[in-house]
Amino acid sequence: MKPGGTNFSRRHFLQTAGAVGAVSMLHPYSVFASTGQAHLRIMETTDLHVHIFPYDYYGDKPADNVGVARTAAIINEIRAEASNALLVDNGDFLQGNPMGDYIAYERGMSEGQIHPIIAAMNTLGFDCSTLGNHEFNYGLDFMDAVLGGADFPFVCANVASGALGATPNADKPLNNVKPYTILDRMVVTGDGTEHAIKVGFIGFVPQQIMNWDRRWLSGNVSTRDIVDAAAAWVPEMKEAGADVIIALSHSGIEAGTRQDGMENASLHVAGVDGIDALVTGHHHRVFPSPAYEASAGLDPVAGTLQGKPAVMAGFWGSHLGLIDLLLEKQGDEWVVLSAETEARPISERVERKNIPLVESDQAVLDSVQADHDATLAYVRRAVGKTAAPLHSYFALVADDPSVQVVSQAQTWYITDMMKGTEWEGLPILSAAAPFKAGGRGGPEYYTDVPVGDVAIKNVSDLYLYPNTVRAVAITGAQVKDWLERSAGIFNQVQPNASEQPLINPDFPSYNFDVIDGVTYQLDLTQPSKFDPKGNLLDASANRVVNLQYNGQAIDMNQMFIVATNNYRAGGGGNFPGIGDDVVVFVGPDTNRDVLVRYIVEQGTINPKADANWKFAPIEGASVVFDTGPGGRVHASSVPGVSIEAAGDGADGFARYRIDLSG
Repeated sequence: MKPGGTNFSRRHFLQTAGAVGAVSMLHPYSVFASTGQAHLRIMETTDLHVHIFPYDYYGDKPADNVGVARTAAIINEIRAEASNALLVDNGDFLQGNPMGDYIAYERGMSEGQIHPIIAAMNTLGFDCSTLGNHEFNYGLDFMDAVLGGADFPFVCANVASGALGATPNADKPLNNVKPYTILDRMVVTGDGTEHAIKVGFIGFVPQQIMNWDRRWLSGNVSTRDIVDAAAAWVPEMKEAGADVIIALSHSGIEAGTRQDGMENASLHVAGVDGIDALVTGHHHRVFPSPAYEASAGLDPVAGTLQGKPAVMAGFWGSHLGLIDLLLEKQGDEWVVLSAETEARPISERVERKNIPLVESDQAVLDSVQADHDATLAYVRRAVGKTAAPLHSYFALVADDPSVQVVSQAQTWYITDMMKGTEWEGLPILSAAAPFKAGGRGGPEYYTDVPVGDVAIKNVSDLYLYPNTVRAVAITGAQVKDWLERSAGIFNQVQPNASEQPLINPDFPSYNFDVIDGVTYQLDLTQPSKFDPKGNLLDASANRVVNLQYNGQAIDMNQMFIVATNNYRAGGGGNFPGIGDDVVVFVGPDTNRDVLVRYIVEQGTINPKADANWKFAPIEGASVVFDTGPGGRVHASSVPGVSIEAAGDGADGFARYRIDLSG
């Protein structure tokens, strides 16, 4: 297809809306299309991660900002707005919330059963889907059984079954997956007549699946560079008669120079001749939007990559991606006269609340009601046990079990992910922070899971946010600065003074990282090196003392792998030296999912805090801090510190005293 030059904008449509009257609800491309011109609309979902109902299974409560049942309402609206519309999914539909785990680990996929996400997609009448990296999480046999229940085709051009062929076009595809598909459709032109059109879809997935799911894929599948695969297959699609070619790129948008094996290669896929438009994903972001900065070939306002229309529809059903193409038949070819892109949200954020913009489609809800009910029962029952109470009442003053278990899970996960990489063999540390630690949340805003059964919904009490796992490679000196930044939560303490306030209330608890795998003390007679926002205050300050690895003083030049989350690794909290340039692993899994898997695998966890960090003794000094009254039963068992009750704090909190004199 060749680009043309005519452009009908929404602004032009609104200026002339009075002239069209009864059809003013239609898109301007449908209104103004003339003889031989057709409006083709591509609708996209991406990164659904089994979110069908508007429900948070971890929190066991409704959620107005997720669920393809809500996205369905916009799909229905779009189909009413445009006479020619196709619906596609961009992958990562199979794993990512407790419903996905329930089906994989509990219900299974016996012959003839339909996976709930496929049942929902069949109900909505999807035309095509590609594979995302999470489709491989449960193994090839499970994925094959799921795909077999779909009423629509799956495409993925850069994954081969077994070894690679001599050329991409010679690769053997996976079961129930084609490199591409060409759909025969009829489009209605402006004069009301129907014309045949062949719409081609080709799909791509990050090659990193070979690392992320090596236990399932090693020796069973092979992968190719996304752009190389596109360059090989698209000409074949043209020869096969495709009039329009849409890339389903389960790969994020990353500016800069192309590199072989790029995980986020959509910008460069757009540069492949013959591709007319792209739907993207994997990044869990919205495009077009200010979330992306303009750069060479990337226009986040117009919604184009390399001048071609592209869209990314958020995640979990939060948006519906739209690409509108105004086409004209010129001889034997369909030519793009104009294009628009948009991502329509299902909710809006108002005063820290999610306000729904649409209601759920009942047919979609009905298609998975039984599995939804079964998932609720699943999240409410135990998936493991804990031999130690998991509470955060003293997480800001001592090593803490609720933080410890997160670190243990992250270490377990990253240790496996580093195998076979250039980073294998480096010491692995883990950084985690308490999320529920009172403060503005009030005296009941604490994690508190007793000894015994741990249900999946308890995991949301341990890890509030849907962060994804990251790993950074940093030096011992950077590890120390990381801890210096965290130590800014404490006020400076004077010797021979009592009842000094310990915690700086302006410092958020989620920026108080504890690093497991090393031992250290905090000398609070020193001023803080950084202010609460991470700005350098005193370069000579040295609160972190006796920092050791394996019982020896840490080598400031030694390299360490530190497991963390995408917020911290991406620069969140303004930690010195921590940013994209030191990231060596971008995980496909959320920290919460990793925590669930860890608990399931361990059976019984024992995250008893090991007091790997303590306050250094200060002669004659004592400090006070407030915590929730629920902590009273745990105060005597906090490791590495002597805590005693000091009366009532303000606003329902309980006050405690720590003697730092040693």
